[in-house]
Amino acid sequence: MMGLGDRHGSPLMSRSEGLRPKDARANEYRLLPLSVWLCSETTPVGAAKDRPHAGEAAGAVCGRHRQAVGRELARHLIGACSRPGGVVVDVFATSETVLVAAAEAGRLGVGCVPRPAVAQYLATRLREQVSAGRRAAVRLRPHGADRLREALDGLEGRVELLIAALPPYPGPARGFTGVLCPSCRAEPALGVAQLGRFLENARQVLAPSGHLAVITSARYERGRVVDLAPEIIRHAGRAGLAYVQHVIALRAPIDGDSLVVQADPRGLAQIRRARSGGLPPVVSVHADVCLFTPAAGAAW
Repeated sequence: MMGLGDRHGSPLMSRSEGLRPKDARANEYRLLPLSVWLCSETTPVGAAKDRPHAGEAAGAVCGRHRQAVGRELARHLIGACSRPGGVVVDVFATSETVLVAAAEAGRLGVGCVPRPAVAQYLATRLREQVSAGRRAAVRLRPHGADRLREALDGLEGRVELLIAALPPYPGPARGFTGVLCPSCRAEPALGVAQLGRFLENARQVLAPSGHLAVITSARYERGRVVDLAPEIIRHAGRAGLAYVQHVIALRAPIDGDSLVVQADPRGLAQIRRARSGGLPPVVSVHADVCLFTPAAGAAW
């Protein structure tokens, strides 16, 4: 675990600050814990739980959405940020991963699913993957992130963990030309106003010691890499949420001192096209997880 004053390194200091007493500067920045979690998927690809159900080809959620959080990251977050019997919410539920992990860990899992097609798909997957005795601990709510308080009516102030996996792009993956899956069609597009409203609602539904985990990944925009985390951190502070920890969730398996990275079929095809004018294949190696908790003295 390392201490960072900001997300990229030690706190910046102006020339005049070096002349000020140390205790005067101490209140202006703090060390932020940084952790690295090994979150590569350990279940074999051909395992029973990963096999498509009947009819999946017609209405399946694509691989990008199935891995928006991932089993291992979901288990890490649930184990670290909630207790048995606690409430865990998947704010942008595009797959069953978080809800299944919550049920297996003895938590109450709630998924916010505003699109009926996605809800129908998730209900089928949950029936397949959650035992009959645990299904009462899984709930789907037909609400989006902008109606979080309504979705969690009766649970306000009791939620121990909110998981929000934000898409790297609004809409389908960049360059995608195939048929959109139900979650691609339902993908949220959070503007500044919507993001601020979501974060305020998150603070209001969280328990005093609860956590909001915002999962992001960098994106390409106008020829450069854009990191969403700093903008989210700024808005979270305005909403009364304290940024308490940054986690690098390493999704690629490790073999000795190397990362085992594989491109998807589309990326491999692009590699073979040596003269392709498009962007190079993008391989997801890690996700950034920003952990927030309600700030002390925040207005409710």
